[in-house]
Amino acid sequence: MRLDKYLKVSRIIKRRTVANEACDSEYVTVNGKRAKASYDVKENDVIEVSLGERKLKVKVLDVKEYTKKNEAASLYEVIEQ
Repeated sequence: MRLDKYLKVSRIIKRRTVANEACDSEYVTVNGKRAKASYDVKENDVIEVSLGERKLKVKVLDVKEYTKKNEAASLYEVIEQ
């Protein structure tokens, strides 16, 4: 699954366009490297998102095309907030 879509489906970022812009602006890293929106997310990847004052580091536990709002947090584990 594309990185921008994963960020939206997991609700780390609410809109896919915002996720895409964050990736293009180099605010998102995967496994310590800058990642484009087209990066293919896999289980055990570590994603770090830095938007303004908010910094979030998560480990990918599962990759699903669709998820319900109350199940979105089960797709990742927060490492650092």
